[in-house]
Formats: sequence, C-alpha cells, structure tokens
Amino acid sequence: MSVHDSTQALSAEPEDGALVRRRGPRRALRRCSKAALLVALVVGAATACNGTDSSASGGHKAKEWKVGDCAGPDEKESKDAYQALDCDDSKATIKALEIKSGAIFADSIQCPAGTDVIISVKVSFGSSASAGIPSKTVCGRNLTGDHPGDAGAGGGQLVKGDCVDDNAKEVPCGSGGSGVHKVLALTKKAEECPSGTDNPIELFPSPGRPYDAICTTKA
Repeated sequence: MSVHDSTQALSAEPEDGALVRRRGPRRALRRCSKAALLVALVVGAATACNGTDSSASGGHKAKEWKVGDCAGPDEKESKDAYQALDCDDSKATIKALEIKSGAIFADSIQCPAGTDVIISVKVSFGSSASAGIPSKTVCGRNLTGDHPGDAGAGGGQLVKGDCVDDNAKEVPCGSGGSGVHKVLALTKKAEECPSGTDNPIELFPSPGRPYDAICTTKA
C-alpha cells in the first residue's frame, strides 16, 4: 500500500447558510462540522495502513515543510491543491509564514496575522492522494501585493480589525453599507466583549474554534 502526501487549501470563509436570530444580540448560527464522519474516516484510514512503500505527490513530503518555503497551484492534482516550488519559480504564489501541526477540525488552526492562504498537508493511504489524514498545516502569505489576509482586507481568517456583514461573513472594511461591522474582539461569550461593543454576534459552537462570539461596532 502506498503512502502519499497531498496539499490542499483550507477555506477560511464562514460556512454558507447562516441563520440569524434577532432577539437581543444577533446570533449567527453555523452548521456543525460533520465530526463523527471525519473521525470515522481517519480511524478507518489509519486501521488500513499496513504498507511500507512510500511516494510523494507534491514536491515536499509533509515533514520537510519549513518556514520560508514557497508553493504554487498544482492544477494536475485538483483546483485547490498546491505543490512545493522554489521561491524564484514563476509559478510560486505563496511563502510559508508558519508551519503548524495538522488538524481534523479546520477551525482549530489559528495562523499568524497576514496569512492569506491556509494549506492542509495530508498523508493518504492507497493510490489516491486527494484525501487523507492531516499531518501539517502551512500558513502562507501571497508573494504578490494582494494580501486578503491583512486586517480589514476581507479575506483570510477572521481577526481583530476585520469587518463582517449582518450574517457574520467577512467583508472588506472599505465596502461600506449599513450592514458592515468592524471586529473589536473575538471571545468565547458575548458578555466578555470589550467596552465599545454595540453589536455582539454569537456563533453556533464549532469544534476547535477558539471563539464563539464576534464583538463588533459600526464600521
């Protein structure tokens, strides 16, 4: 049985289909991750691992990723896949700011400020390298001047200084409109929001996410 490494971008956007309760503070509800299914898949894959041959589908094996490495899209694998490249390669688009451990629950990964792209490096068993057990997470920053992960730019993970709409979806702070709110803090409870908060948004709990409330004020 072959062992493969694959890299795939994780979405940093909130899930679609949020429900908003307007009794007192808004409560944006998110659907829970299908934790039981994911755990079952991981356990099943680990149980089936008996092979000793190994091969790599990307340029780096998972254990070789390090800060400063570069990567670019690997369209031969999938539209969201990445391959390790030299930083001076014309196809390189991101540079690793930080390397973290892999995680089953994407929300448990908290990358540093300025992260534009989050890549999950997975180890898969068998002939397919498109899915597997997360082994490492690469927090990447674009090599170009386009940095959606910067505070207020409208992309990346939600951080203090970003903006969200009425459904807790991140939007550029410069987009304007009556439904745009600036993030003052991210806390476990709305009661923990700092002074100046006039619009706390409580989220449905998500496995691994370090906050369940977005403390906002009018942008």
